[in-house]
Amino acid sequence: MRELKFTKMHGAGNDYVYIEGFSQVLPNDVQRLAVELSHRRFGIGGDGIILILPTDIADAKMRMFNADGSESEMCGNGIRCVAKFVHDSGIARKPKLAIETGAGVLSLDLNVENGLVDQVTVDMGEPKLLAAQIPTTLGVPTEPVVNHKLEYKGHTLFGTCVSMGNPHCVIFVPELTDELVLGIGPLIENDERFPKRTNVEFVEILARGEVRQRTWERGSGETWACGTGASAVCVAGVLTDRTDRTILNHLTGGDLMLRWDQASNHVYMTGPAVEVFQGTVNIDFA
Repeated sequence: MRELKFTKMHGAGNDYVYIEGFSQVLPNDVQRLAVELSHRRFGIGGDGIILILPTDIADAKMRMFNADGSESEMCGNGIRCVAKFVHDSGIARKPKLAIETGAGVLSLDLNVENGLVDQVTVDMGEPKLLAAQIPTTLGVPTEPVVNHKLEYKGHTLFGTCVSMGNPHCVIFVPELTDELVLGIGPLIENDERFPKRTNVEFVEILARGEVRQRTWERGSGETWACGTGASAVCVAGVLTDRTDRTILNHLTGGDLMLRWDQASNHVYMTGPAVEVFQGTVNIDFA
């Protein structure tokens, strides 16, 4: 058994256990580590774990593992907290950071108050819209999937699919209910028409520039926020002519600002990054 240092952080309630690999050796079985540490009764508790690692092509590299041990390409709330850790711990004290992810290297602008990061704007890059890019077998592989009819347990829904480096199915509904999020969410996540599974966003439209979102997240269940999901909602709102290109998104754990820039085709997300506590945990490195 050996001690492993960690930091518990969250972005709008989307909480992860962050473990840095700059000054300590990490275990080989990261999938098992994610399952054990994420458990909210027998572990530290979180939606998963995120590793902060050295890299030659950016200021740091992040690897994100869901609570079930599966690895995801990106996490919008997680990357803001990675940026906070990198800055506040002194790995790279710069107002603008580059972080390597499974979806490529992303650029982040930091808002620093009293020497500590409190808000981060992430350039989430260009959304991928073609069915084959999501990936999904809904519709035609070379065309976007917009307002595609879906039926589950007597519910007729309409999904718009967007990849923000990871897959999302966005569904606009009159009211956010547990029946939809908890009952239908896992069915869509594991639908065979999403070969890599998918994240599912259920969204209420409050105004052209304001929405409310609940997310059933691939590998973690319902989470209090999803940054890539909020970015996908911004894109889906424009594609279906339900929202403007800039929106305020109310998630269970807090608010995010999203903007799908027409000139660059990039999505920009601004939101909080909060440290909860630091600690050490004894783990088996075998």
